[in-house]
Amino acid sequence: MRRTLASSRGLTMIEVIVAVAVLSMVAVLMHGVIDSLSRGKKAEAARSERVHQGREAIQRIVRDLSSAYLSMHVPANTALITQKTAFVGKSSSHRVDFTAFAHLRTDRDAHESDQAEVGYFLAKNPDVQDVRDLVRREQSPIDFDPLKGGTVNVVAEDVDLFEMRFFEPMTGLWVDSWDSTQVSGQPNRLPLEVEIKLVLNGVGGGAQYSYTTKVFLPIAQPLSFGISQ
Repeated sequence: MRRTLASSRGLTMIEVIVAVAVLSMVAVLMHGVIDSLSRGKKAEAARSERVHQGREAIQRIVRDLSSAYLSMHVPANTALITQKTAFVGKSSSHRVDFTAFAHLRTDRDAHESDQAEVGYFLAKNPDVQDVRDLVRREQSPIDFDPLKGGTVNVVAEDVDLFEMRFFEPMTGLWVDSWDSTQVSGQPNRLPLEVEIKLVLNGVGGGAQYSYTTKVFLPIAQPLSFGISQ
């Protein structure tokens, strides 16, 4: 009878407390491991997104610059001039504006051409203090002021550096500024190449992401079809 009662009795309070404590410790450990894996996965996804964003920004700048052009097609009467082509870039101001065959028509029957004013420059992030974003400006159709107007969209966030250099084919040197609108600059001429450097700040204060490339501008001379030389 004593053996039967001993084998059929339940757990004591101490045993229950010990079991609950052990299960709690196991649950805390599992939660820590799962949370660590989740944070690592999110951080890796954020780093991957930053790398992708930087590459996409560089590729877009290259595509736009490779279609840059200048045109000599202007009315003889200056009062009738309604549009102007230009290429103006200054590394010190982290900005470049130019006319290019870069406009993409989204409506099938839209009365639009592929000509547009395009600009890239650094702008302050309105939502985050002390953060600058690389933005792209596009104005289509082009107007008389190739440096203003249009819509602005963010291309890359939290940018530390955006610099350019321009290759001057007449001297064989790289220069930090280019201005096709000024007689004292490079009137009616495009650079042969443009060197671009873009640096994005790392995720969570981590290592920065640096991108450097050079793009060749194939339309070296201003368009002058039908103009007698």
